[in-house]
Amino acid sequence: MAPLTSIRTEGNKIEIVNQLLLPHQVEWIPINTVEDAYDAIKTMKERDIPATDAAVEFVAEGRKIADEDVGRNKEMAKHGGEWVLAEAKKRGEEGDKINMMTVCNTGSLATSGYGTALGLITYLHETGKLERAYYTQSTPYHQGSRLTSFELQTLGIPSTMLCDSMVGSLFQHRKIHGIAVGADRIARNGDTANKVGTYNAAVLAARHGIPFVVVAPISTVDLDIADGTQIPIEHRPAIEAQCARGLLYPPTSPPTLATVLITPSGLDEQNGVYNPSFDVTPAELISAIVTEKGVAVRGEDGKFDLSGIV
Repeated sequence: MAPLTSIRTEGNKIEIVNQLLLPHQVEWIPINTVEDAYDAIKTMKERDIPATDAAVEFVAEGRKIADEDVGRNKEMAKHGGEWVLAEAKKRGEEGDKINMMTVCNTGSLATSGYGTALGLITYLHETGKLERAYYTQSTPYHQGSRLTSFELQTLGIPSTMLCDSMVGSLFQHRKIHGIAVGADRIARNGDTANKVGTYNAAVLAARHGIPFVVVAPISTVDLDIADGTQIPIEHRPAIEAQCARGLLYPPTSPPTLATVLITPSGLDEQNGVYNPSFDVTPAELISAIVTEKGVAVRGEDGKFDLSGIV
């Protein structure tokens, strides 16, 4: 089956898919102005910022940027996939196939196509080297259980979902050969901001000796900031962590989408809910950082030199 897409064009017409409704309903939203694109990103209807930026430049240039993005994604997916396979061989792992875990959604719905960390997993599947992909629900927006699951199912990739709190248990009871995650920003020293929950996974991966790989385009690497303490962390509205959205169950006819409140009402909007969008994983917990230019690992001094991959 063809991979999913988050943006479609026809002539000078640009539309994005409303990701808040996936996987149960597909709604396309027209993007006619910069303000439309800004609103789509702010409300989480669209997360493919490079492609949305391209959209407002309108179409010919946008298509060129999107095509270049797909090419970059395939390059970094191959670099990262081959590195993980080499590490498994170096560690004496048995068998020809490996199991990978990822966090959030970093596939075709989060990029112009193919994906970054999920692209690495797709590459392993396409080359016959993937046994199974594991992915966290990635609450509170459930990008894993809604979007990553949808993409993996569409691509026919064997996969298993787990709650965010089950990562440690997974590492105890299943053989995981590597974790691949994306990045929203990477500091000069390798500290990486990504979907909240990434840091938890990195800590547990370090405890279990599992390689932890960050896969992202060079545009994500910010050599002007020394470390992760300089990365601002967005905090989302409290209500977003208090609600869940999906189909009513048991199923109704016709199917009914609903948003339900899962916490007591009346929680303090200021202090009653802690809801950051991202966390920062320290470079010391990261095994490799991958871009379309190649793979960087920590040197003998335990530090990253990212100059060769940007």
